Amino acid sequence: MRESTDDWAERVSNLPTKPSRKEATEIVREVYESAQKDLDDQRAQAEFEREE
Repeated sequence: MRESTDDWAERVSNLPTKPSRKEATEIVREVYESAQKDLDDQRAQAEFEREE
């Protein structure tokens, strides 16, 4: 599931305590992967539109 910036901000701000290094790394990894998927979708859409 892809999450928006607001979703990620909400998720991080609702953490009950400061995340451990491992938890912080996992959050960053998930944010990065989500952003990459969004960029891939945007590129694919732009390529599709160019081919039409």
